[in-house]
Amino acid sequence: MGSLVTYRLEGPSARIAMDDGKLNVLSLQMLTDLHEAFERASADGVPVVLSGRQGVFSAGFDLNVLRAGGSEAADLLNAGFTLAERVLSFPTPVAIACTGHAIAMGLFLVLSGDYRIGVAGPYKLTANEVAIGFTMPRTAVEVCRHRLVPGYFDRVVILAEVFSPESATSAGILDRVVEASELDAAMAGVVTALAALDMRAHGACKLRARKGALAAIREAIAADDADFRATVAPPSTT
Repeated sequence: MGSLVTYRLEGPSARIAMDDGKLNVLSLQMLTDLHEAFERASADGVPVVLSGRQGVFSAGFDLNVLRAGGSEAADLLNAGFTLAERVLSFPTPVAIACTGHAIAMGLFLVLSGDYRIGVAGPYKLTANEVAIGFTMPRTAVEVCRHRLVPGYFDRVVILAEVFSPESATSAGILDRVVEASELDAAMAGVVTALAALDMRAHGACKLRARKGALAAIREAIAADDADFRATVAPPSTT
């Protein structure tokens, strides 16, 4: 891994942690490191825990790169959404430790995990595209459609509602919320349960259960990428 992402085997799981020392902005380098980490985890064949740094999971894509347009922006968007698809279809369970704010692409990564624990606190979980003048990319829409409680879909995608960790559980963004001091113990319990699963059966069942959603997400990735590369300035996105 590079300096932005760490990977370590800890007991029956692989721990992948993002930390850029600031807001965990998803730069192309951060995303490249994350893809490499998941490649290692796939080879190790164990459940994965993906976490951020204290106070922030991820603030989403590097907006300066996206606003500039061009191939670098298209590559960034593609790397982020293919990572979400990779997590959703990963052969072993993926648990998310949402350590604080999760915004835009950061939120979509949270939604891609199989089990998601958030930390209590004054944190924002939101897909803020509409609030800042952007149209939600197709891929993000499909990820949200798959994971959110139906009654909250429009509130997240169209109204850019901001959720606290506690209210995010009702929306289907998080499964549990714990105090920061309890996160390690809570995640250890989740990892123990996930490691007891039959990995072959888990992977096969995940692909069967998500077949329709994954097909829609892959189609959306291709459409978003084509649109982005066809424009001089980037289309509305996160």
